[in-house]
Amino acid sequence: MMKLFDNTETAFKLKSDSELERAYFLFKLIQNQPMVRIGTAVTNFALKAHLPIEGLIRSTVFDHFCGGVTEDDCLPNIENMYMKGKVCSILDYSVEGKEDETQFENALEMTLKTIEFAREKNSIPYAVFKPTGFGRFALYQKLTEGEKLTDEEKKEWEKVVARYHKVCKAAIEKNVPLLIDAEESWMQDAADDLIEELMEIYNKDKAIVFNTLQMYRHDRMEYLRKLHQRAHQKGYHIGMKVVRGAYMEKERARAEEKGYNSPICQDKAATDRNYDAAITYMMEHKNMAIFAGTHNENSSYLLLQLAKKHAIKADDKRMWFGQLYGMSDHISFNLAKEGYNVAKYVPFGPVRDVMPYLIRRAEENTSVAGQTSRELNLLKTEKARRKL
Repeated sequence: MMKLFDNTETAFKLKSDSELERAYFLFKLIQNQPMVRIGTAVTNFALKAHLPIEGLIRSTVFDHFCGGVTEDDCLPNIENMYMKGKVCSILDYSVEGKEDETQFENALEMTLKTIEFAREKNSIPYAVFKPTGFGRFALYQKLTEGEKLTDEEKKEWEKVVARYHKVCKAAIEKNVPLLIDAEESWMQDAADDLIEELMEIYNKDKAIVFNTLQMYRHDRMEYLRKLHQRAHQKGYHIGMKVVRGAYMEKERARAEEKGYNSPICQDKAATDRNYDAAITYMMEHKNMAIFAGTHNENSSYLLLQLAKKHAIKADDKRMWFGQLYGMSDHISFNLAKEGYNVAKYVPFGPVRDVMPYLIRRAEENTSVAGQTSRELNLLKTEKARRKL
């Protein structure tokens, strides 16, 4: 019997033959680690030197992994996935590494705009932002490390907190749940503490504010259990996006350099166990809403089994599956066909500003064993099927 995720006809039904070929070509390139390293270095150099390569990036890697340059650019893709594949989208403004007040205000306005988009469109169920979109990394880090803020920094942090409250109020008003991404461990405690305060205020009736658990961190199960105890005592709902994590090399390198124990699980198997423990725990408690961000087939099957066990219907809004645009279509489209809530993270932004995101995607694909070969095998199977 064919397993649910083996159906390549459903997985790639939105892709034309030429898009299928482009995807195959890209994953073939990504499979080659030295090529990714060289490509990354050359691309960074070319962008810094203002060489005219944006067109090339746009027509290859950008168009595969991103929805467009602006949110309006993304709409045809979003509507296409929703109308033809029942797959929703989350607009993700993926501009990274900007550190001034103007950029923070821009990110705030963009998030408010995507909340408005989500209110108007059934195809967009959530809004999302990154903590460092709203404030400086070093400020979160200082708070996480328990250092005293200067008077200037206190005012700066007040502005950051005000931005969070502004988007949460808009999210409540428009009934649009809000995902807040996780970042590096040495700044994350400050974000976690703030988001917990927001959950207490805004998640009284249901989960509107969602934090993110990176389960490659071995301390996250303990954090989840303690958060659950506090939520139970204070009477609010927990919303969590559960992911494996995106900064593994960086986390391990810093721990080694600074001489502390790495927060990352010992190996991939330990991360997998940790991830599955988190989704199992969350599915056992009614006052939790889960957004399972995963490209892992086994974890996706486990969530299906847990839903069945706890009599949670496929379309229950407390349970969503999420994958990145341009990846794991065999999971997204096959789940959506079965009536489950599925959303693609659709990154957008100016080509130049989205490059750090794209480079991280390429590096992640080369470092996760089997992920790229799985994409290639599925694409190969579909190409062969179409030739029959």
